[in-house]
This record gives sequence, structure tokens and C-alpha cells, in this order.
Amino acid sequence: MTSEADVHSHAPELPWIVEGQPLPPVSWAWNAASPAPGLLAASSDLSAQRLMDAYAEGIFPWFNEGQPVLWWSPDPRMVLQTRDFRLHRSLRQSLQRGRLSPDFELCFDRDFGQVIQRCATSPRAGQKGTWIVPRMVDAYEALHHQGLAHSCELRIRGELVAGLYFVALGHAVFGESMFTTITDGSKMTLACLVNVCLQNGIAAIDCQQNTRHLASMGAREIPRSDFLRGVYQGRKQAPVDWASQSMNWTTLTPPLATP
Repeated sequence: MTSEADVHSHAPELPWIVEGQPLPPVSWAWNAASPAPGLLAASSDLSAQRLMDAYAEGIFPWFNEGQPVLWWSPDPRMVLQTRDFRLHRSLRQSLQRGRLSPDFELCFDRDFGQVIQRCATSPRAGQKGTWIVPRMVDAYEALHHQGLAHSCELRIRGELVAGLYFVALGHAVFGESMFTTITDGSKMTLACLVNVCLQNGIAAIDCQQNTRHLASMGAREIPRSDFLRGVYQGRKQAPVDWASQSMNWTTLTPPLATP
């Protein structure tokens, strides 16, 4: 996360957006030579409507406690093409064990609030605190109540042990954060999300920024213009009834062993 001092030191002017004012076009985002590439604007408001409008234009919020709401649109953009997802051998083995267990369940939207809270409070290597601050939690929970933010959950004997949350505008899907308390737990929820996306003809999941972990799962950077074309096309598609979705074990590639 960029510090507020970095943002304001030797940087281009950052537009301040008041409530009711639209965010600027993504072409205004700071470039690679700036202190914070992809930074677009700042505001004080973080409503569900603001979030919906931002995601529709390929923009997302990311800020620390005590900062204004910072809006971003990086170029290039890290995207996981669903057909490029890498089902590594160890993950395939974890899914196989889960499939054979009657206590294992992958599901959607059972408890979005608990998933985002666990994402906010789970410790992460090399990271102090969290960017999923209380204002962020409130805004995404409001978006969930509008049917636009969702959770994919891994439960064992009914207990939530791993999960991720994401935003979906039609077939435009934007991954946000994940947590796990078991080996490969978050990877299994991502595999489930990818599988359901493939079942519904969803070509890509936005990953926002480049990390080694995402790259190892098959995500790659693409030009922002290509990413935005996918968002605009996806928004035109009918929404998925996420709460009713489930893993189709027979379509995993490479396939699991037959029980």
C-alpha cells in the first residue's frame, strides 16, 4: 500500500471527488513514472452506489485507515482468464480429498459478512494491518445486499474455514480478497469460483494488481484497454444466481480421479 506521504510528494495533482460527482475517466490515472501508478482520484464517500459506478468503469478503492478513499485503475491490469487457471497437482489432491469427504462443502453467499470480516482480520505475511477497514466492510456489505457482492465459501462440518469475496456486474467479475485456516483453502475457493465462471461462460476474473501468488495460479497482466472491453461486454450479460451455484467436479482440468 502506498503511504499518504508518497502519494503527495512530487506527484501529479490528484482530483478530489465530492459526493454525487462522477469519478474521472481512467485515462487520468497516474502513469508508471508517478509515485503511485494507477492512482486516479480521492474522495470522502464510499457508498454502494459509488462502488457500483466505479467497478462498472474498471475502478476500485484501496486505502489505509486514516487516508481518504483512494480510487485506482492500473495499466496494465492483472486478470485471470478462467481457461488459463492452473490446477496444480497439490491443489488437485486437496480437492480430491475434499470431494471424498461428506463434511466438505464449497458454496456461495452462505455468510458474506463473516467472509469479509475474516478476510479483514486474517494475518498476512509481510503486511501490518489491513486495507479492508470498517468503512470498506460496510460498503461491500451494502453492495452484497444489492446482489452485487458475493462470497465463495469452504465449509467443513458446516464451519467456515476458507473463503473469498468478489463483485459481479453481470458477467464482469472482480476478485477482492481471500482467507484460509487450512492448507490450500483459499486456492480451493478460487478453483470453485473459476469452475462456476466457466459453467456460466464468464471468461475472466479481475485480480487488480500483480502478485506472485496470482501469477502462479495463471493470472497475467493485460492492457487496461483490453480489460475494460471485457468489463463493458460482461456488464451486458444477465447476472448469475450465485447463491445456487456449485462446483461441477466432472469439468475440472486436469480431472480428478474417479471415486
